[in-house]
Amino acid sequence: MTVLNENTETQTSAGQPRQPRPVRRPKKPLGTRAYKVFRVAALIAVVLFLVAPLFWMLLASLKTNVDIYDTAKSFIFSPTFENYANVLQRNNYFVFIFNSFWVAFVSTALSLVLGVPAAYAMSRFTMHRSALVVLMARVIPGVSLLVPWYYVFSNLKMVGGFEVLILSHMFVALPLIVYIMMSYFDSLPLELEESAQVDGLTPIGAFQRITLPLSVAGMATAGILSFIFSWNNFMFALVLSGSKTKTLPVAIFDFVSYASIDWGGLMAAATVVTIPIMIIALFTQKYIVSGMTAGATKG
Repeated sequence: MTVLNENTETQTSAGQPRQPRPVRRPKKPLGTRAYKVFRVAALIAVVLFLVAPLFWMLLASLKTNVDIYDTAKSFIFSPTFENYANVLQRNNYFVFIFNSFWVAFVSTALSLVLGVPAAYAMSRFTMHRSALVVLMARVIPGVSLLVPWYYVFSNLKMVGGFEVLILSHMFVALPLIVYIMMSYFDSLPLELEESAQVDGLTPIGAFQRITLPLSVAGMATAGILSFIFSWNNFMFALVLSGSKTKTLPVAIFDFVSYASIDWGGLMAAATVVTIPIMIIALFTQKYIVSGMTAGATKG
């Protein structure tokens, strides 16, 4: 009588060895599953919290003022484009759109021309005191400068022109660009410039041919953020602009009167202001993220 060992492979009646049973994977802990559910629910809640005002603004822009106040017509109503016709045709909002674009574009371009070389010098020559001054200018509330600015520029007969708007926007855009570009230049290896100088380039030539092309992503980030700030700025334009240089955020304020508020026109104008910025942010978000995180892992 033959005794089979426990380690001996059992055979079927056909003489073929049995297939080993599949190993069961251990079940994931309940805490991990609950955490995933909580994370998805929190993400949905945050998205709804951010999107709900924009969705309400879009719906209100397609309603009359009577329908906006009627809660029964919150989602089911007869849409109308009268508000957009009032904004774009009768109130000549295309002029205000051009004014906003011109001020934002010129202030951003000049801030990049001045801010990028300044940030490079502060980064490469470790100018910590200058960087501290730039940071201080970044955190100073802009409203505290409106009265001095208005006094100075009114004496210079500049209030109401594009120049004063561009200069006032550059006060905030320039420190922002310098602050972002300093971090970006810190993340670039210094050995690249040293190799270029060994090959015969001057320090300025190494900056122009090596460092500047590598910093395009950082400049794009700084420029986009500066443009968005200038496009949305209301406070500076309200005090320093004139009837011919009025920007979109100030023009929106015209729908608010002492006796009533034209909510339909106000929401249509707000939609016109918001859509270009949303499109820019949607297509340039990778540059914004890469530029804002540049230098975060250095060292």
